[in-house]
Amino acid sequence: MSRVEDYIRSIPDFPQKGIIFRDITSVLQNADGLHLAIDEMQKKLEGLEFDKIAGLESRGFIFGMPIAYNLHKPFILIRKAGKLPCETVSQTYDLEYGQATIEVHKDAIEKGERIVVVDDLIATGGTVEAAGKLIERLGGEVVKMVFLLELAGLNGREKLSKYDVESVVSYEGK
Repeated sequence: MSRVEDYIRSIPDFPQKGIIFRDITSVLQNADGLHLAIDEMQKKLEGLEFDKIAGLESRGFIFGMPIAYNLHKPFILIRKAGKLPCETVSQTYDLEYGQATIEVHKDAIEKGERIVVVDDLIATGGTVEAAGKLIERLGGEVVKMVFLLELAGLNGREKLSKYDVESVVSYEGK
């Protein structure tokens, strides 16, 4: 298989009838698929000047860490509230049924640093938009957001219109 989408498993009617769930565990469970996914995400950064990579809990860690390692860049953890041990800055955002909060260490980003955000999926864009706001509150500049998978039918790209957004694989549906 030579394309990342060849490794993504599609599961019809999960979690509810009419939805096709795009399962990336099949990418992670295959050495060639995992290697290809990381390489393709990393290619989205070619020629880009930046200082650090930030990954969102938890799948952003899976993909962001090897890219940071390969490019010899520091890695920033953006986590769910209450998981980081030092002083943090938090951002609350809306979910379909409620709210959630993410945090980053206050000393993770210095004013003027150029940050790439990495995550596995862009759906509605709410979580990664909150991550962008956190980075900016600390004085950083989000220079790119890179995703393995995009569910274009959920219009997350519209919410992130002020950012440079790229995905390796895009599906039209939800």
